[in-house]
Amino acid sequence: MKNNRLVFIAAAFALSLFTSFAMAQRPASEEDYYRMVTVPIPENVMLEVGGMTSLPDGRLAVSTRRGDVWLVSNAYMQGSRQPTFKRFATGLHEPLGLLYRTAGPYKGEIFATQRGEVTRLIDTDGDDVADEYRSFYKWPLSGNYHQYSYGPVTLPDGDMVITLNLDWIGKGASQSKWRGWMLKLNDKGEMTPWATGLRSPAGFGVLRDGSIFYGENQGDWVGSGRVTHLEKGDFAGNPAGLRWSGEEGSPLTLKPEDVPSTGKPMFEVAKTVKNLKVPAVWFPHTLMGISTSDIREDTTAGAFGPFAGQLFVGDQGHSKVMRMSLEKVAGKWQGACYPFREGFQSGIIRMLWGQDGSMFVGMTSRGWASTGKSPYGLQRLVWTGKMPFEMKTITSKPDGFLVTFTMPVDKKTGEDPASYSLNSFTYKYHSTYGSPIEDARTVPIRGIILSSDGLSARIVADTSLREGYIHEVKAEGVKSAAGNLSLLHNTGYYTLNAIATGEKANLPARQMASASTGMAHDHSAMMATSGGKEVAMKSGKGKAIVPGKKAAASISAKRVTDMPATWTNGPDQTISIGTKPGLKFDTEKVEVKAGSRIKFVFNNNDDMLHNCVIVKPGTANSVGNAAMKLNLNGAKMNYIPASTDVLFHTNIMQPESAESIYFTAPTEPGDYQFVCTFPGHSALMQGVFKVVKQ
Repeated sequence: MKNNRLVFIAAAFALSLFTSFAMAQRPASEEDYYRMVTVPIPENVMLEVGGMTSLPDGRLAVSTRRGDVWLVSNAYMQGSRQPTFKRFATGLHEPLGLLYRTAGPYKGEIFATQRGEVTRLIDTDGDDVADEYRSFYKWPLSGNYHQYSYGPVTLPDGDMVITLNLDWIGKGASQSKWRGWMLKLNDKGEMTPWATGLRSPAGFGVLRDGSIFYGENQGDWVGSGRVTHLEKGDFAGNPAGLRWSGEEGSPLTLKPEDVPSTGKPMFEVAKTVKNLKVPAVWFPHTLMGISTSDIREDTTAGAFGPFAGQLFVGDQGHSKVMRMSLEKVAGKWQGACYPFREGFQSGIIRMLWGQDGSMFVGMTSRGWASTGKSPYGLQRLVWTGKMPFEMKTITSKPDGFLVTFTMPVDKKTGEDPASYSLNSFTYKYHSTYGSPIEDARTVPIRGIILSSDGLSARIVADTSLREGYIHEVKAEGVKSAAGNLSLLHNTGYYTLNAIATGEKANLPARQMASASTGMAHDHSAMMATSGGKEVAMKSGKGKAIVPGKKAAASISAKRVTDMPATWTNGPDQTISIGTKPGLKFDTEKVEVKAGSRIKFVFNNNDDMLHNCVIVKPGTANSVGNAAMKLNLNGAKMNYIPASTDVLFHTNIMQPESAESIYFTAPTEPGDYQFVCTFPGHSALMQGVFKVVKQ
């Protein structure tokens, strides 16, 4: 028995050592630094989160899209670890924002923004149930399903701001007054129109200095997600709300017809269109997320990690939280966005700081499908206390960018230009839904200057920096000085509205020699476009390449939009597939005969971009994942990866549009699949393309 016990102890010790070694060898993950805690929700509570606010005693108030407001006690799950839910209010019209008033004449009241009004919810007898529902400010409704309303958010002076979504009738529209606007409300319930040009402003925040930033989703007039600083009288880009610019109190005189849909970059159009405000930070579509939601400034004084003062931005479609750093250059806000934490259980709508410096995340996905599979959820994000190795900030320099890190970097990799790469690109500004990446170019790197403490690296570029463009900054080769760690996230996207002034860097002699002999580093295999023409870039080995060109050739026969001339009797079968809200096809299964001639009609009835791709059996997920990895080339390739698993496909289709393709069905029977490969859609938008024997 004693010998057996010794053998058991020795085996256990060996297993422990092996486990520790394995953990030390595996790459660091987001979970190592920011842990998700799921708050259990009772079965009878449909917590489709629309708004969240905190009470002084630590409880949360959560509004739902179904019209309820719940008070959540012990959301931190202490003691029994069981939170409790009590319904505080009910019967509201899809409230998508809550605010607990901590001061002023309404101290202790909860304000909720319904579709048509801001409502005061008052508990007169202290039993945690609202006894009075008092209208604070109202606006008209048209009945359009897209008329969501958000807020209120408090300003430092005690006033509040709300935002009103546009309607959707094939494109954004403002069918009732003030749709597409941000409105300011004082404590008397008096409204001041603040800014317009908003499309779907689900998330906005006020910094401690009073600056207002709002997040926008890709759509008509919006090439990609973005965050914009809004001052009174600003026009943020979508002209539908300008319908009301002639109303009393409007700070603008701009009219919808004054805004040209030329497809030029927004930065260029803003030079000639009065009041047009360019974004402070672009969030490249699918590379960062697909639908920005809430915005929260880190006011935790370090309790949430090394990013105090930065902003966190939620994404509904990709169920993740992103990070954003800001600076002012030449009086203009600009900055960078970075990946932060993904894997939430549903689509993120609201984020809220807890009293302990953790972050509560409220979610829903009904009709707004997300990569998170749950229909709704409430989770808490907690910093574990471990320091992640990250790019902390990217800031502008007169000849490039300064990257700061959360911990010192290894000298060899940190000062090697081969560890970094720069690319720049933009989007079209036009009435069309979204935009592909435009005018993408590699920015050659002349050299790197690493600080003596290893906490920052100055990337010195050539003269290719372009104002108004997004600059992709990668540091894939950089390692930490301690532990030889790779960056947890090695990419940031900096929106360069103005190039910083100051002295240009003096490069070390060895790097100057390298640059002068034509060896400046240029590592990105990236497609450049100029006037709609593709331009070959160079790889890090100096070989000219055209990313996507070979792929385009290999997939061109997979999309035939004209009926083949040999089909004298037409197709054997016509198949029609459409879309419906919630990232779904309108049919889950179609059946065709092996080897038959097929006319395949894809109708995009949704208000998002979609394609339809027919793939080999069991490959829908892998093809969708491959589409996600196309990065900057994705849009130009219609998110169709160069894969033998792809059989036939449509292009990416605009909302309310259709495309027909022609092909001969596979001769081998089986359960093939159809899938939308637009990033973030493939996990949900799948169906069976069943091929049966003739």
